[in-house]
Amino acid sequence: MALVDDDGTVAASLALLFKEMRHAGRTYRAAGLSAVVTRHTARGRGYGGRLVAAARAALAADPAVDLVLFSCDRPLVPFYEAAGFTRLPGTVLVGGTPEEPLATDAPGFDKEVLADFPGPDTAPAAFAGARIALYPGLVDRLW
Repeated sequence: MALVDDDGTVAASLALLFKEMRHAGRTYRAAGLSAVVTRHTARGRGYGGRLVAAARAALAADPAVDLVLFSCDRPLVPFYEAAGFTRLPGTVLVGGTPEEPLATDAPGFDKEVLADFPGPDTAPAAFAGARIALYPGLVDRLW
């Protein structure tokens, strides 16, 4: 997704990620945010926040999405909460592979997990304080 300013220049962009995942004995259609960025000269104008809020609304309106999960650096949590996402204290996303996992609580990471639960049968309690295996492989290791 991209937000274009008045002069036609991309002011902010982000990537939406999609996958099926198993958790707590159930298969979910998950989405995530990645590569959220605002052009340096456009920072401080609210473009990033508007774009993240628009992404959340688009994902919530998508009947093919049960939940949205992603991680961010701890100082960015208020930014994503302002766009409507919920912090999941103690929740850990585990990427990589089962043989070579990469978890958001690994040493040197300072990550928090955020979520939204647009699916009508998606219970937020199943994700609170949980270790959630995403296992995307060794190339795109975290999601």
